[in-house]
Amino acid sequence: MNRTFGREVVLIVIKAIVVVLTIVAIIVASVALFDGSLGISDGTCNIAVLPVEGEIWPFYGLSNVPMIVTPDIVEDFIMTAEEDENIEAILFEINSPGGLPAASERIADTIRNSSLPNVGMIGDIGASGGYMVAAATDHLIASPFSIVGSIGVNASYVENSKQNEEDGLTYVQLIAGKYKDSGDPNKPLDDEARALIQRDLDEVHKYFIEMVAEYRGLSVEKVTELADGGTMTGVRAKETGLVDSVGGRSEAKKAFASILGLDEADVIFCEYEAPILSL
Repeated sequence: MNRTFGREVVLIVIKAIVVVLTIVAIIVASVALFDGSLGISDGTCNIAVLPVEGEIWPFYGLSNVPMIVTPDIVEDFIMTAEEDENIEAILFEINSPGGLPAASERIADTIRNSSLPNVGMIGDIGASGGYMVAAATDHLIASPFSIVGSIGVNASYVENSKQNEEDGLTYVQLIAGKYKDSGDPNKPLDDEARALIQRDLDEVHKYFIEMVAEYRGLSVEKVTELADGGTMTGVRAKETGLVDSVGGRSEAKKAFASILGLDEADVIFCEYEAPILSL
């Protein structure tokens, strides 16, 4: 019995150490990659490449997801690129299912206000907050097989009150403010609280639609038609105006050559060691 308990304690300690070391490794790798003193170009390349990969969170520590992107990472990278005299533009390689709305908006706004021309390239997925970020780029490319869109908002959850009752657990409400525990999964959601949450979801959805319309040069009515929360392929996204072209790196080279007035041979990407954020 004691030996079993001892082994369990050792396993818990080992797991905790692995988690801590993983977080430290991610932070160290990110700092090394985006340290402004190091620059980006070695003098032979002129297009900075930033992978926007994983879920979008405000900062490290809020999620146990191994691959995330934060506003600070994007802001630091763009600042470094803008200060590097060899860098003429930025390629954002996007593979993100989305994340928290405010963090996604902050990244999108940073990209939108960059002094450098930029191109977004959606890989496997650019959905929800990931698409919000992608839409902010000057020219947006998607693979024919990309998952694109999901212009919507989700706050769904599993309600546990019936299971708690079966388990003999009682929810004790102690709040100051009528709606303070609205949406708590351990209590039923009444109609009044549901309406309040739905109101907020609708407001965020409306703002999301307006952002996409502005970024993509589409009417609010057009984006509203597309903003049912569903996704589409890159080909369909091109047809609806959610992306500009379909392709990959070669298409990105063509876009940069056109934007910068260069020959395609003079468009040289500054490669990164992927997956830098998936340790």
